[in-house]
Amino acid sequence: MNTLLTFSIPLLFSSLVWSGYLEYNQDVLIPEDWKHVGRVDPTEKLELTFALKQQNVDLLEETLRRVSDPDSAQYGKQLTLEEVSSLVRPSELTQKVVRCWLQSHGITDCLTVHTRDFLQCTMTAEVAETLLPGSKFQRYTRDSQSVVRSSAPYSVHDDVHQHLDFVGGLHRLPPKGQQELSKASSNRRQKPGVHLGVTPAILRARYNLSTTDVGTAQNNSQAVAQFLEQYYSPADLAEFMSMFGRSFQHHSQVDRVVGTQGTGKAGMEASLDVEYIMSTGANISTWVFTNPGRHESQEPFLQWMVLLSNMSDLPWVHTISYGDDEDSLSTAYMMRINTEFMKAGVRGISLLFASGDSGAGCKHLGKGQNSFRPSFPASSPFVTTVGGTSFKNPYKVTYEVTDYISGGGFSNVFKMPDYQTSAVDAYLKTVAATLPPQSYYNTSGRAYPDMAALSDNYWVVINRVPVPWVSGTSASTPVVGGMLSLINDQRLLKGLPALGFLNPRLYKLKGQALFDVTEGCHLSCLDEKVQGKGFCAAPSWDPVTGWGTPNYPELLATLLAE
Repeated sequence: MNTLLTFSIPLLFSSLVWSGYLEYNQDVLIPEDWKHVGRVDPTEKLELTFALKQQNVDLLEETLRRVSDPDSAQYGKQLTLEEVSSLVRPSELTQKVVRCWLQSHGITDCLTVHTRDFLQCTMTAEVAETLLPGSKFQRYTRDSQSVVRSSAPYSVHDDVHQHLDFVGGLHRLPPKGQQELSKASSNRRQKPGVHLGVTPAILRARYNLSTTDVGTAQNNSQAVAQFLEQYYSPADLAEFMSMFGRSFQHHSQVDRVVGTQGTGKAGMEASLDVEYIMSTGANISTWVFTNPGRHESQEPFLQWMVLLSNMSDLPWVHTISYGDDEDSLSTAYMMRINTEFMKAGVRGISLLFASGDSGAGCKHLGKGQNSFRPSFPASSPFVTTVGGTSFKNPYKVTYEVTDYISGGGFSNVFKMPDYQTSAVDAYLKTVAATLPPQSYYNTSGRAYPDMAALSDNYWVVINRVPVPWVSGTSASTPVVGGMLSLINDQRLLKGLPALGFLNPRLYKLKGQALFDVTEGCHLSCLDEKVQGKGFCAAPSWDPVTGWGTPNYPELLATLLAE
C-alpha cells in the first residue's frame, strides 16, 4: 500500500547553486500536434514523481542474470518484493536528504512505495517551479488529451543531485498511441470476401494449440497495461468470446482492473490486447492495468512502473503495446526504467513489449542525412520484445513472412547484452552483403525483437461491432504473452517457478521450438541510400522477427524442462 510521509527532520539549503540538470539530454521540444493553451495557474496542483537513487543496481543485474540463465545454479530462485526492496532501497542518507529538501519548500503531501525508491508528491505549480529552477509549466492539448508539462529543462539543488535519478511529470508527452497505427494500417490489404482474417481459431491452428490448451492452475495470472486514455469494454469482451471462443474453455470477464476505467467508447488498442491475451492464454485469470493519469502532470507509463514497485502479488506475464522513440527520452530516465524492469524480472515476472509499427524507423539528421530510429522500451535489454509477421498466403494458414511494419533494429543507448551476442554476430556476418549502410544503425547496441507472432489482419470486437483488418505488433504481443502464460500454467502445476525474464533461455534455444521466419523486409527511411527498406529476415535470429514465431507444443515441452 502507499504510505503517507510526514517530514520531521529540518534541513537548510543555504548555497542556492542550481547547476544540477538530472536529464541533460531530454528533448523538451513540443511536437507540432500538441497545441499550447497557456501557462498553468500558479496555484494549480501538480503531482510529480521523484526517482530516488537506488543501491546495489549492479548486484541486481547480476542477480537477474543468475535467476534467468538456465545454466546457473540459481536459475528460477526468484526474489520476493521484500528481498528486492532490501537490495535496492535507497540509503538512509538519500531518503533523508530528498525528504528534507522537499520539506524545506513546504512539500509534505507525498506518497512512497514499498521499495522506498519513488516519492509521489503534490504541490502547486508555483512551488514546483521554485523547487526545480528552469521549469516552466504549460498546458498542452491534443484531441481530447490535456497535459501539463515544462517547456524548458529543470534543475535541482546541488545537494540533492546525487540522490535523484530524475523527476517525472515535467517532460515526456504521451506518444501517439499504437491504436492509431493499427487503424491506419488496417486498410493496407483489404480484400473483402477473400481473407477472413486472424481470429483465435486461426492462431490456434497456426501455432498448434489444441482446444484443451487452456489454463487450470489457481495461482496463475496474466495482465495487459494501458496508458493512453485506452479502455476496454466488458461487453465487447463478452461478445468477442461468444463469437470466437466457442471451441475452448475461457473466461469472458477480466478478474481485476488496477486503476480507473475511463468513460466513453472503448479503445482499439485496449480491446485488441484484452481479447487476444484472454483467447490465447485462455481460462487464465487476467488483470488490466489502466492508468490515464490522475493528474495532468502524471506520466502514465511511469505510474505503471511505480505500481509494480508497490505490489507484492502480481501476474506472472505482462504485455504492453506501448513505445516511444529512444531519442525523445533522456538517458537517465531510460536507465532508471531499465532498473525497474530488472526488479520485475528477478521476481519472476515476464515483461513483453511490442516492437513497434514503424519498421526500423527513421530520424532525419539534416542535410540529406538519416538514421534508423530505435524504440524504447522495445530496445531495453531486460524485456522480451515481440515483432510481427503475416501469412505468406493470405487465403490460408501458411508459413509466415515479415510484416513490413514490424519494429526492429539496434539500440543507440544500451549495449548488446551477452545473451544475444553470438546470435546477432551470426546474422550480421550471414547477411553482410545486403545490410543497410552502417551509418544508419549501431551494431554494438541491444538488438531487437526477440521473437514474433502474426500481426496482420485481426478481427476485434469494439463497441459491440466485429471490426476486421486490424494490424500491428500490438496484436502479436498479447498472443505471445498468452502462450507464455499457458506454459507458466504447466510449470506452476509441476511446482516449477514462473518463466520470469525469458531472453537468456530463449537465446540458448537457438530457434528450437520456433517457426523460423526467413522472408521479407521491414520499412525504414525513404531516401536514396536505403529506399524505404530496413533490415530483412534471415535464417535463425534477425532484427525483424527475432527467433521467429512459437510452435506451442514444442515450446511447452522445451520450457517445461528444468
